[in-house]
Amino acid sequence: MRNKFLVLLMAISALPGLILAQKSAKITSPDGKVVFLLNLTAKSPVYSVTYKKQPVINASALTLNFDNGAWGQGLKMSKVAYSKTDTYYDLVVGKAKHIRNNYSEAVIPLSETAAPFRKINLVVRAYNDGIAFRYTFPKQAGWDNYTLYDENTRFNLNGDPKALVLFLPNYTSSHEGPYTNEPYSQLKAGELMDMPVTFEYSNNIYLAITEAHVVNYAGMYLSKTADGGLIGKLSPLPGQEKVKVKAVLPHSTPWRTAIIGDRAGALIESNMLTNLGGDCKIEDTSWIKPGKATFPWWNGTVVPDTTFAPGNNFETNKYYIDFCARNGIEYHSVVEYGQHEWYVNDGPDFLPGPNVDATKSITSLDMKQICDYGKSKGVAIRVWVHWKALYSVIDKAFEQYEKWGLSGMMVDFMDRDDQEMIQIQEEILQKAAKHHLHIQFHGSCKPSGLHRMYPNEFTREGTRNYEVYKWDTTMNASHDIAMPFTRMLAGATDYHLGGFRSVPQSKFKIKFRSPLVTSTRCHMLAMYVVLESYLGMVCDYPAAYEGQPGFDVLRAIPTTWDETLVPNAAINKYVTIARRHGDNWFIGAITDKQARNQSVSLSFLGAGEYIADIYTDAGNTDTDPNHLKKETRTVTTKDVLQLPLASNGGAVVKISKK
Repeated sequence: MRNKFLVLLMAISALPGLILAQKSAKITSPDGKVVFLLNLTAKSPVYSVTYKKQPVINASALTLNFDNGAWGQGLKMSKVAYSKTDTYYDLVVGKAKHIRNNYSEAVIPLSETAAPFRKINLVVRAYNDGIAFRYTFPKQAGWDNYTLYDENTRFNLNGDPKALVLFLPNYTSSHEGPYTNEPYSQLKAGELMDMPVTFEYSNNIYLAITEAHVVNYAGMYLSKTADGGLIGKLSPLPGQEKVKVKAVLPHSTPWRTAIIGDRAGALIESNMLTNLGGDCKIEDTSWIKPGKATFPWWNGTVVPDTTFAPGNNFETNKYYIDFCARNGIEYHSVVEYGQHEWYVNDGPDFLPGPNVDATKSITSLDMKQICDYGKSKGVAIRVWVHWKALYSVIDKAFEQYEKWGLSGMMVDFMDRDDQEMIQIQEEILQKAAKHHLHIQFHGSCKPSGLHRMYPNEFTREGTRNYEVYKWDTTMNASHDIAMPFTRMLAGATDYHLGGFRSVPQSKFKIKFRSPLVTSTRCHMLAMYVVLESYLGMVCDYPAAYEGQPGFDVLRAIPTTWDETLVPNAAINKYVTIARRHGDNWFIGAITDKQARNQSVSLSFLGAGEYIADIYTDAGNTDTDPNHLKKETRTVTTKDVLQLPLASNGGAVVKISKK
């Protein structure tokens, strides 16, 4: 009898553990450093995240508001499915080629215990470099589709980390502006924060919050709540503010991602966003050729050493094509002249008018002639187009562009990331691929790792960049240094690179034609390595480059990479990035207004001797920012380079096998 009583007592004592097991789930990264813990409370699921046993995200609620009622209260957790994955995949374009995808996963079924009895899975992945989670909506009786009002995903930060953030006025913007860098406690509540947002903790932990695999859903922003928390905000569908997403089951949200590291550079090295993306949807990718491109709009289509009149004509484009052919620049962009597009349009300021036709070039241009000439010179042709002008005739336009021989285009002025625009962007990529066209989005939201699925997306804007030099005095190196730690964490970052006429800030003047820049020549060169972009713009006019110091390394820098490392980085101060393409390494280093010296170990090199071409700021860049020094020497894996960076300066190094 006593033994039976003990068995019964043991069974009863085990019940709380069994109940707890059904109300919590714990997921740990493969290296054991990142831990995600989910607990069910009466009001909602609540999660927390630790890194190296240090709290990063404190208890944060997860709820959803649908047209048929809120979801989050009174849930039950069914059996959690745990799994581990360790595989590799290759990117066609990217900051790395052969990428490891190693994570622990938990699929957590959560069901309402009262009507309407909706079932939603929370899928969580723990990587060595962070956490990702999303909702999946399985097909189920009585719930065929949903209308979502709010996804109340919270990120309650531990302590008071320093935040590097871009505030935006509303959901319809070009995602451009200056960054704020101050303690989280000092940020104003209620304002929209563009993702990624990066946080620097006092205990040498770094966190970047963004999203991955945004497909058939609204883009997310962050906002500080009145109680000091952080909550996600979805971009509403056009014409109203309440409805954010409409979907048919089965369906999934994007991944909510927290990239975590003990070095600022670890955030840049992370491949989490492409790890969370889908496999490539383009069967034959042999036609996809990343490279550099002219963009004459930036310089004002300057042709200073010619006898013909510049304009929307063959001669002007021939001039730029010949420049590309002489210097190994893969693409020439046909954009506009005198504020008029290359295609038929009667609207003002590039806006589509009532008679716009993006399938027809203006009478002074023969697009087939330009494409044929470019082909004869080994230079591919691309165009600029307003998204509305393109989308209204998208099938006809892409068919015509392929017939002409175009290779791709910039699609501009999108200025939205609601569910409808997200779907339009994917449709553009899908249909462009069928006609062997690459895409460059401008006036666009951040990327989310979709270049794994659609490698014909070469880059996108969605950040304040060097075009601002044409009309503003506030663009500077301090803004540049924010890019690698914020917008670039989401993916390729287009920046209107290549300004080769730098002046001291005191002598800077706004010039819409032949614009000036204020960072040093070496800084401008280093940006081709620092920024991830599979289409590097060469925006200045030909005579600004040819015969100029540093143009040789600009021509040599690739735009897609096999490997990326970050030897040195301090948020909003400086960064040194090393990238490998084949057997060659390129190093780019930039600083803010503070002059610095960067020590770069070459321990990442293989065995043997290498030739290093080293470009650094000269001693008089305070009066002549274009002045640089070039040194060539033999190096090995044991060497440490000393790179002096002037104020607003930089350095770039090309390393090739001897």
